[in-house]
Amino acid sequence: MAPSALHHFTHFFLLFFLVTLQSTYIAASVPAIIVFGDSSVDTGNNNAIATILRSNFEPYGRDFDGGKPTGRFSNGRIPADFISEFFGLKKTVPAYLDPLYNVSDFATGVCFASAGTGYDNATSAVLSVIPLWKEVNYYKEYQARLRDYLGEQKANKILSEALYLISMGTNDFLENYYSTTQRTRSSQFTVKQYQDFLVGIVKGFLEELYELGARKISLGGLPPMGCLPLERTTNIMGGNACVEEYNNVAMQFNSKLKDLSDQLNDELPGIKVVLSNPYGILLKAITQPSLYGFVETSRACCATGRFEMGFMCNQFSPFTCIDATKYVFWDSFHPTERTNNIVSRYVFKKILNQFV
Repeated sequence: MAPSALHHFTHFFLLFFLVTLQSTYIAASVPAIIVFGDSSVDTGNNNAIATILRSNFEPYGRDFDGGKPTGRFSNGRIPADFISEFFGLKKTVPAYLDPLYNVSDFATGVCFASAGTGYDNATSAVLSVIPLWKEVNYYKEYQARLRDYLGEQKANKILSEALYLISMGTNDFLENYYSTTQRTRSSQFTVKQYQDFLVGIVKGFLEELYELGARKISLGGLPPMGCLPLERTTNIMGGNACVEEYNNVAMQFNSKLKDLSDQLNDELPGIKVVLSNPYGILLKAITQPSLYGFVETSRACCATGRFEMGFMCNQFSPFTCIDATKYVFWDSFHPTERTNNIVSRYVFKKILNQFV
């Protein structure tokens, strides 16, 4: 073989070896994605419970593989799916309550999230969805099933090395504290007191996960929730601009979650909690849409894009957009698949890559 040809072959072989090694390392470093949360990461659990908060009908899922609705609140994949793929695992994370899956499917990822839930049990009661304590109970059940399937040693290794993805809190504020029909929490707490109340719940939740074997935890921050189309639509006096009060509350709460993460990292041996904060990147997409190829930020793609979500975002609306890639939001509360990809990729590169 000529020297130049040998050089090119050697270079190609080394590159192939490094890429293969990196892919193997990614898969080995995080063997599974385990998800808790609300509609931002619910991959279909609400399909199996008695609630009106569902999305297992068209046009939800129209850009998902096969073009069919799965219960994800988007036109396609959501952050849990993208994060799983970025770690070299499956492109989608199965919902624990989906009867199409069994424990063998859950060995590399499982989702316990429920759209409409929050850290506060009172939040999950608003729309009769799965409360956080029950998500944890399902996780305990999953642990037992995984140990039966893989054996104690192998299952425990997966459970301790898995990435625990947590994303909730928006509903606690928008569907509970600030709701015009739910006055209990706002009569009990100032918004700062309610933030502290929630942080206390988060702390207890993470400590329980730690006792159950979790060591790698991604704690999701709140988005700029005052910029959700639904909130802008109802902000008539403010000219349909983002509700700055809600955005400020989100930033304050995220700061408290960061402090909690630092505290737990100091107190719990072997744990690594990171704050995966989507606030900045999502706000940038909303305020500087041309940087990402977006055209519409104040209205969602589905129906009129002003207030519809869930059953109001359906196949009978003649106003649903043709090209969702031009929109930041799919319905009045949830991002499009493209936005989910952008935010997830940013969080992975900036924060979660330390688990690689």
